[in-house]
Amino acid sequence: CNEKNLSAYVATCVGSVEEVTLRLANADRHKPNEIITLRRRFEILSLVGTLCSDGAHLHMSLADSEGKCVGGHLISARVFTTAEIVLNTHPNISFRRIYDDATGFDELQVINKAEKDYENFLFYGTTLTLIGSIAIVIAITGGRHLGWRK
Repeated sequence: CNEKNLSAYVATCVGSVEEVTLRLANADRHKPNEIITLRRRFEILSLVGTLCSDGAHLHMSLADSEGKCVGGHLISARVFTTAEIVLNTHPNISFRRIYDDATGFDELQVINKAEKDYENFLFYGTTLTLIGSIAIVIAITGGRHLGWRK
Protein backbone atom coordinates (compact mmCIF):
# COMPACT_ATOMS: atom_id res chain seq x y z
CA CYS A 1 0.00 0.00 0.00
CA ASN A 2 2.93 2.36 0.54
CA GLU A 3 4.16 2.38 -3.06
CA LYS A 4 0.94 3.70 -4.59
CA ASN A 5 -0.53 5.25 -1.43
CA LEU A 6 -3.44 2.78 -1.55
CA SER A 7 -5.80 2.03 1.27
CA ALA A 8 -7.46 -1.37 1.48
CA TYR A 9 -9.47 -3.60 3.75
CA VAL A 10 -9.52 -7.39 3.96
CA ALA A 11 -12.67 -8.87 2.42
CA THR A 12 -11.81 -12.52 3.12
CA CYS A 13 -8.93 -14.91 3.68
CA VAL A 14 -8.59 -18.69 3.71
CA GLY A 15 -5.52 -20.83 4.15
CA SER A 16 -3.21 -22.14 6.83
CA VAL A 17 -0.20 -21.09 8.86
CA GLU A 18 2.57 -23.02 10.60
CA GLU A 19 3.76 -20.23 12.88
CA VAL A 20 1.96 -17.13 14.08
CA THR A 21 2.68 -14.25 16.43
CA LEU A 22 -0.36 -12.55 17.93
CA ARG A 23 -0.87 -9.71 20.35
CA LEU A 24 -3.67 -10.64 22.74
CA ALA A 25 -6.47 -8.34 23.87
CA ASN A 26 -6.93 -6.18 26.95
CA ALA A 27 -4.27 -3.51 26.59
CA ASP A 28 -4.46 0.14 27.36
CA ARG A 29 -1.92 2.93 27.28
CA HIS A 30 -0.47 1.85 30.63
CA LYS A 31 -0.52 -1.94 30.20
CA PRO A 32 0.79 -3.49 26.98
CA ASN A 33 -0.73 -6.61 25.51
CA GLU A 34 0.78 -10.03 25.91
CA ILE A 35 2.43 -11.26 22.69
CA ILE A 36 2.51 -14.99 21.95
CA THR A 37 4.20 -17.01 19.21
CA LEU A 38 2.66 -20.37 18.34
CA ARG A 39 4.66 -22.87 16.29
CA ARG A 40 2.17 -25.41 14.94
CA ARG A 41 -0.31 -25.68 12.09
CA PHE A 42 -3.56 -23.74 12.13
CA GLU A 43 -6.39 -23.17 9.67
CA ILE A 44 -7.13 -19.49 9.07
CA LEU A 45 -10.76 -18.88 10.08
CA SER A 46 -10.71 -15.16 9.47
CA LEU A 47 -8.45 -12.24 8.75
CA VAL A 48 -9.96 -8.77 9.08
CA GLY A 49 -8.57 -5.29 9.12
CA THR A 50 -7.28 -2.31 7.21
CA LEU A 51 -4.05 -1.45 5.40
CA CYS A 52 -2.76 2.01 4.57
CA SER A 53 0.46 3.95 4.20
CA ASP A 54 0.54 4.47 7.99
CA GLY A 55 0.52 0.72 8.62
CA ALA A 56 -1.88 -2.16 8.99
CA HIS A 57 -4.34 -3.17 11.68
CA LEU A 58 -5.13 -6.86 11.22
CA HIS A 59 -6.82 -9.42 13.45
CA MET A 60 -6.63 -13.16 12.75
CA SER A 61 -8.69 -16.08 14.07
CA LEU A 62 -7.25 -19.59 13.83
CA ALA A 63 -8.28 -23.16 14.63
CA ASP A 64 -5.88 -25.98 15.58
CA SER A 65 -6.17 -29.68 14.68
CA GLU A 66 -8.70 -30.20 17.50
CA GLY A 67 -10.87 -27.24 16.50
CA LYS A 68 -9.72 -25.06 19.38
CA CYS A 69 -9.56 -21.40 18.43
CA VAL A 70 -7.12 -18.61 19.14
CA GLY A 71 -6.98 -15.11 17.78
CA GLY A 72 -5.67 -11.62 18.21
CA HIS A 73 -3.84 -8.76 16.58
CA LEU A 74 -1.64 -10.21 13.84
CA ILE A 75 2.04 -9.42 14.30
CA SER A 76 3.37 -11.99 11.80
CA ALA A 77 2.67 -15.45 10.41
CA ARG A 78 4.42 -18.03 8.26
CA VAL A 79 2.08 -19.58 5.70
CA PHE A 80 1.88 -23.38 5.62
CA THR A 81 0.03 -24.20 2.38
CA THR A 82 -1.54 -20.97 1.16
CA ALA A 83 -3.12 -17.73 2.29
CA GLU A 84 -5.65 -16.53 -0.25
CA ILE A 85 -6.28 -12.93 0.75
CA VAL A 86 -8.87 -10.75 -0.99
CA LEU A 87 -8.41 -7.02 -0.46
CA ASN A 88 -10.91 -4.35 -1.44
CA THR A 89 -10.16 -0.74 -2.29
CA HIS A 90 -12.18 2.26 -3.38
CA PRO A 91 -10.81 5.07 -5.56
CA ASN A 92 -12.37 7.82 -3.41
CA ILE A 93 -11.57 6.43 0.03
CA SER A 94 -8.29 6.47 1.90
CA PHE A 95 -7.38 5.37 5.40
CA ARG A 96 -5.04 7.06 7.86
CA ARG A 97 -3.91 6.07 11.32
CA ILE A 98 -3.59 9.05 13.61
CA TYR A 99 -2.50 9.01 17.23
CA ASP A 100 -5.39 9.54 19.62
CA ASP A 101 -4.33 10.91 22.98
CA ALA A 102 -7.55 9.66 24.60
CA THR A 103 -6.80 6.00 23.80
CA GLY A 104 -3.02 6.10 23.48
CA PHE A 105 -3.19 4.30 20.13
CA ASP A 106 -3.13 5.16 16.43
CA GLU A 107 -6.81 5.13 15.43
CA LEU A 108 -8.37 4.68 12.00
CA GLN A 109 -9.69 7.67 10.09
CA VAL A 110 -11.54 7.15 6.82
CA ILE A 111 -11.24 10.01 4.34
CA ASN A 112 -13.42 10.63 1.31
CA LYS A 113 -10.87 11.84 -1.29
CA ALA A 114 -13.67 13.19 -3.50
CA GLU A 115 -14.52 15.85 -0.92
CA LYS A 116 -12.53 19.06 -1.34
CA ASP A 117 -12.52 19.80 2.39
CA TYR A 118 -10.87 16.67 3.84
CA GLU A 119 -10.98 17.84 7.44
CA ASN A 120 -14.78 18.06 7.43
CA PHE A 121 -15.27 14.57 6.00
CA LEU A 122 -13.50 12.31 8.47
CA PHE A 123 -15.50 9.44 9.84
CA TYR A 124 -14.71 6.25 11.70
CA GLY A 125 -15.01 2.57 10.92
CA THR A 126 -17.73 2.47 8.28
CA THR A 127 -17.69 0.57 4.99
CA LEU A 128 -21.01 1.87 3.69
CA THR A 129 -19.26 4.08 1.13
CA LEU A 130 -17.21 1.18 -0.23
CA ILE A 131 -19.91 0.05 -2.67
CA GLY A 132 -18.34 -0.71 -6.04
CA SER A 133 -14.93 -1.38 -4.56
CA ILE A 134 -12.12 -2.98 -6.51
CA ALA A 135 -11.01 -6.45 -5.38
CA ILE A 136 -7.33 -7.32 -5.20
CA VAL A 137 -6.54 -11.00 -4.71
CA ILE A 138 -3.25 -12.10 -3.17
CA ALA A 139 -2.26 -15.76 -2.89
CA ILE A 140 0.72 -16.49 -0.64
CA THR A 141 2.22 -19.96 -0.91
CA GLY A 142 3.72 -22.08 1.85
CA GLY A 143 6.78 -20.94 3.78
CA ARG A 144 6.30 -17.23 3.08
CA HIS A 145 5.68 -14.70 5.83
CA LEU A 146 2.46 -12.76 6.22
CA GLY A 147 2.44 -9.69 8.39
CA TRP A 148 2.99 -5.98 8.47
CA ARG A 149 5.12 -4.08 10.90
CA LYS A 150 5.34 -0.37 11.39
